[in-house]
Amino acid sequence: MQRIFISGLGVTSCLGNDRKTFWNRLTQGDCGIDQLMEHDIRDMEVTIGGEVRGMNEARINVNDLVSARKMDRASQFAVHAAYEALEDAGLPLSDIGENAAVILGAGLAGLETYEFQMERLLTKGPSRVSPFTIPMLMPNAPPGNVSLAFGVRGTCYTTSSACSSSGHAMIDAMEYLRRGDADFVITGGTEASLTRLGISSFVNMKAMCRGMNDRPKESMRPFDAGRSGFIMAEGASVLIFETEEHLRKRGGRAWAEVLSGRSTTDAFHLVQPDPDARQAIKAIHSAISKAGLNAAEIADSIYVNAHGTSTQYNDSMETVALKTIFGADAAKLQISSTKSMLGHMIGAACAIEMSACCLALSSGIIPPTINYRTPDPSCDLNYTPNHAVRKDVKYAMNNSFGFGGHNVSLMIQRVDDPDLRRTVES
Repeated sequence: MQRIFISGLGVTSCLGNDRKTFWNRLTQGDCGIDQLMEHDIRDMEVTIGGEVRGMNEARINVNDLVSARKMDRASQFAVHAAYEALEDAGLPLSDIGENAAVILGAGLAGLETYEFQMERLLTKGPSRVSPFTIPMLMPNAPPGNVSLAFGVRGTCYTTSSACSSSGHAMIDAMEYLRRGDADFVITGGTEASLTRLGISSFVNMKAMCRGMNDRPKESMRPFDAGRSGFIMAEGASVLIFETEEHLRKRGGRAWAEVLSGRSTTDAFHLVQPDPDARQAIKAIHSAISKAGLNAAEIADSIYVNAHGTSTQYNDSMETVALKTIFGADAAKLQISSTKSMLGHMIGAACAIEMSACCLALSSGIIPPTINYRTPDPSCDLNYTPNHAVRKDVKYAMNNSFGFGGHNVSLMIQRVDDPDLRRTVES
């Protein structure tokens, strides 16, 4: 079976618009959540979020076929992150051709465009609606713009499954490569739902943390007894999944090896996870088994990047799942929720957390769960509280659970081959 490696990482986030800045701030326990500036939030109940600022527009307007002014923010984020990922991998930035693909996840891509154009329709009439509306808001716009920006002529599409969207994209990318259909895939996810409509919807369904507008850095408290919901964020992370054959042939190096990815669906409730975690357990167990591993044997050598949304339901459910799979050995796990610093990037969450997993394996540093103050009896594992720790781990697990009952778990492995392994710069 063809081995798959992750050879490039690209990040566009509230913690920085490049891999190095992102990782430095993440391991320092820095929080990117702040007062929102992009939209009018004066009458909003929640006025904070993980907003992207200061993108390099030269990495968006890369040729005559793409333009920031003709893209929704979700597409801008995707092209910006894809540019860094390709550059990071040492791959071409133009005319890539047919032996590559673009498979990206997005939960609500195009929401900003939808809101703006709908307001125009209602206040100024049909003639004032932009002709670019559909090309900007369609769910496949982010991968479509990435293909145009870099000349990718293989398959190109979006996966959408709420918070697990980019997890499904990466599973598809892995399977596409193992079928022999491409040499590498530009994958990951993007999201730009930090808008008036997006925020209001999550607030009114009581999923968002309220009452923390004056303390944005403390708002996300995964696994803490005082947690009260998530804070939304936007951005993208793009990863290059590449076959071993192609990677070695061109003399490339990799951050991690992709072992497996599995998904299930709860069929329990549209927005609440099954408290017994039955299908989440199935997804995680299947990912471990498909990787040829045994839970008890890897508990002390694995980093778990938890979905960890800071909601009462999710955090306790995920803890139940991990304790069921690892049993008494669950106490050995090194777990963290990087959402405590990034906020919840919805469809891009699994992708940026996969980038964090790659860098944790390469550096031997486990990023923390910040704002952990009061232990919760229902969440009684090691969540790497408040400070990063140094620990050489061989494996990383990336879990994501989305509205609709979607469960995704991916397994990656440290690269030990000195001819292939990349290391994080000091």
